[in-house]
Amino acid sequence: MSKEQKLADQIISAVGGMDNIDNIINCMTRVRIKVIDESDVNYDTLKSIEGVLGVVNDDRVQVVVGPGTVNKVANHMAEQSGVKLGDTIPHQRQTYREAAESKAAQNKSEFQSKQKRGKFNKLLKTIANIFIPLIPAFIGAGLIGGIGAVLSNLMQGGQISGEWVTQLVTVFNVIKDGMLAYLAIFAGINAAKEFGATPGLGGVIGGTTLLTGLTDKNAITNIFTGDHLQAGQGGIIGVIFAVWLLSLVEKRLHKIVPNAIDIIITPTLTLLVIGLMTIFIIMPLAGFVSTGLVSVINWVIGIGGIFSGFIIGAFFLPLVMLGLHHIFTPIHIEMINQTGATYLLPIAAMAGAGQVGAAIALWFRCRKNKTLRDTIKGALPIGFLGIGEPLIYGVTLPLGRPFFTACIGGGIGGAVVGGIGHIGATAIGPSGISLLPLISDHMYLGYIAGLLAAYIGGFVFTYLFGTNKAMRESDHLGD
Repeated sequence: MSKEQKLADQIISAVGGMDNIDNIINCMTRVRIKVIDESDVNYDTLKSIEGVLGVVNDDRVQVVVGPGTVNKVANHMAEQSGVKLGDTIPHQRQTYREAAESKAAQNKSEFQSKQKRGKFNKLLKTIANIFIPLIPAFIGAGLIGGIGAVLSNLMQGGQISGEWVTQLVTVFNVIKDGMLAYLAIFAGINAAKEFGATPGLGGVIGGTTLLTGLTDKNAITNIFTGDHLQAGQGGIIGVIFAVWLLSLVEKRLHKIVPNAIDIIITPTLTLLVIGLMTIFIIMPLAGFVSTGLVSVINWVIGIGGIFSGFIIGAFFLPLVMLGLHHIFTPIHIEMINQTGATYLLPIAAMAGAGQVGAAIALWFRCRKNKTLRDTIKGALPIGFLGIGEPLIYGVTLPLGRPFFTACIGGGIGGAVVGGIGHIGATAIGPSGISLLPLISDHMYLGYIAGLLAAYIGGFVFTYLFGTNKAMRESDHLGD
């Protein structure tokens, strides 16, 4: 037993045992313990423990153990509690009936885990744990952004005008971007919590991918191609992968760096190593992927028709997930400059409609899953307006199967739009119903036909093939 483990055990005992602890967090030098009954805390014993440098009794019992040591002690205590740092510890002070019910639930969970927890399911569960805490922010910011998108498209289409409308749209977008533009940072923080790393370090790595402050005159070069790196290249999945690597490096350094300098050396080296790896390896690799996808997309566009519509509609969601959907922007602009409209945007918009259909199917198919239905309740209206992140990260991606069936729905809608042909948008704007004001040449009915086809396709395929027993009968998201 290490001295940090021994210290953790003694602190737990002095504060009344794990049964008297509600949750545990730590700062740079202190283990901060929220106790249930302060009368059970033996402060004299706590202060006399070798390694305890001081005790502060505030809203929490704060045990000073020093930099470096604090991370290890807090982590040992968290391991004994069975939950992560900051999470509420399930209790403990129960009646016999509650204890039996708790044990039965635990056994059931373990049994189900053995039955269906492969590596892919574990990956989906991890993704769910990262994004589920963000769902309220997704919904609130997304709804505000959706309203702004409708107003913006109405202005570009000439239906409304006025300086006050422009100002209102600007304000709405600022609020929306407070969430969506900085999603990489929020994802980095939550990924770090999930992987057992320092949340702030995860947020820094997420922020690193945004390449804040860089311009074409002051850019970072892709060491493989010589091109400029683009902000967000690598997407959210790249951020999660980078933070997973960060957690491995940080945990290793905590073990080998002396406690006296751990607070300085470990975060510095961790950020330096993973930051450089993110900028010069992870982000450029995503560039290779995007270059290949652009070539494929250009080939698909050249073929045209139903086939092109299906491929673009079906594969647009994975591009959004990887943060590579912005590769379409120069294509949209070039199409508008040459022909007056982009015929690619209405097809790509079908991907979001496929998600809407999938979400509706889940609503009906998973009636017992209150958690899932509550999430859909907030995310679905925004999905109709073309804001897809809440449905991607809050519903379909964590569940796995619905993500793929939603892609099929998007493909069906894309095939309809591509088959009808000559359905374009006069400007680049959010998709879904809010894109209607921008549809060119009065092809509104064709675009609506595509939306309905995607809704129905996503619904049918998800209803028939997109769920399993756990989704339908469990009251959890991502199980």
